[in-house]
Order: sequence, then C-alpha cells, then structure tokens
Amino acid sequence: MMQYETLILQNKTVDRFTQEKLYIQLMRIFLEQINSGKWQLGQQIPTEEELCKIYNVSKITVRQAVNNLVSDGYLIKIQGKGTFVVSSLPVIGLSMRTTLTEDMFGKEVKLERKVLSKGIKEPDPEIRTFLKTDAPIYYILSKRLGNGKTAYVEEAFIPQGILPHIDKLDITQGSFYSILQEKASKKVFKVIQTIEVSRSAGDVSQHLEVEDGFPLLVIHRLFLSSDDMPVAYTEIQGRSDRYKFQTEFERIR
Repeated sequence: MMQYETLILQNKTVDRFTQEKLYIQLMRIFLEQINSGKWQLGQQIPTEEELCKIYNVSKITVRQAVNNLVSDGYLIKIQGKGTFVVSSLPVIGLSMRTTLTEDMFGKEVKLERKVLSKGIKEPDPEIRTFLKTDAPIYYILSKRLGNGKTAYVEEAFIPQGILPHIDKLDITQGSFYSILQEKASKKVFKVIQTIEVSRSAGDVSQHLEVEDGFPLLVIHRLFLSSDDMPVAYTEIQGRSDRYKFQTEFERIR
C-alpha cells in the first residue's frame, strides 16, 4: 500500500465548517485522486481503516463515499481482496445488477459443477474475433447440476495469461465471474450478454441428457476489462425445463 503522504492531494482534506456532508467531500477528493492519476486504473485503494486515519473521519463516512463511487462505476469491491479503481468515467442511466451466479435455482437446491474437459484449444474463428487475440486460448467445458440433475453446459474461453496457473485453480466452486474477479490479471468491468433460444444437438444433447432438438436457453457472455479489452468469453446452454435466468436493473443515483 502507498505511503499516506503520497495519497493526499495538496491542500485537499475535509472541511468540517461547511454544510456539505463529509462523505460528499470525500467523494470529491477520491475522484480527484482518480482523475489526477494518483489512484490509477486497476490499482487497489487504501483500506477503510487507512482512509479514516488519513482524513480523520469515521468508517461510516468512508464507507458511504466508497459505496457511492462503486455505484457510479468508478470503483469495484472484490471480496477478500479490497477495493480497486476500474474507471475514470461515471456510469449513466440504468445499471444491470447481477452476481452472475446461479442463484435462480433457489436456496433449497444443492448445486454442483463438474468439469468435463479443459486445456488449450483452438476456438471457432467467431470466438477468437470476440476475444481480439492471437494468443493460445484455454478452454473449459463444464456442466452445472442442481440436486444431481444437469441444468446446463458451460463453455469458457480465456486468452492465455489472463488466469495465471489456471490448471491449478479449483473452478468447481462459485461462478466463473467470481473466479475471474479474484484470480484474473485483468478485472471484469463490463459484461456484454446475448440471450437466444436454440435446439440441442450432438454432444450437448448427451451432456444435458435430452434428445436432439430439445429447446435450450443459450446465454453468450463477453467479459471486458476497464480498458475495454476482452477478458473471457462463455457460452451457457441450459435445459429450458430446468434453467432460468434472472437479472435486476436499478437506476443510478
């Protein structure tokens, strides 16, 4: 972590003798840190405890300022890691809020992920175009089960180097999104998602235990970093009788 003296902008601190709330003043100071480059894209910011000491304010004040900047798209919180700078521009309008997990199965459902195959693989030209790279592509084929019954098959394509030591990672726990956020060399800032209906065929039918032609819900996701570079691409093919997808939208302040 940086030394405190490098973090405070010259002559910038909270003013306790104005009517402006302290967390609003902190937000303005933090934004200046980002816009001036003192807090750079991808960099972890000081902890709540450190910020409290730097500006002599309470944890509640710091937390409110940070949470507002997270909502506005400047910062991102990664559980167990800290808070990182992801953008110098605000999010405007509507924001999609989803953990990109499989919570839609319900809390009473026991979830399990099984890896069917993994390793370096040459993807279809369309996928390589999405990923914008000539580097080798690491491929993971897995299936998700709910109470022992297969719900969907997921294919993931990751440019080599994005997930260091990927062979040693336990990818059976949690969502693919959470793995990227915790372990990838570039953090996910944006997800472009396409949903369509298709028909099952070939190996997918076998994995999903359905006849060819069975209707599937297909979800394509392109994960992008804060500099708009592709981090990974996934494709989920789910049984329409066992899999549904839910997304929440909320208005930005």
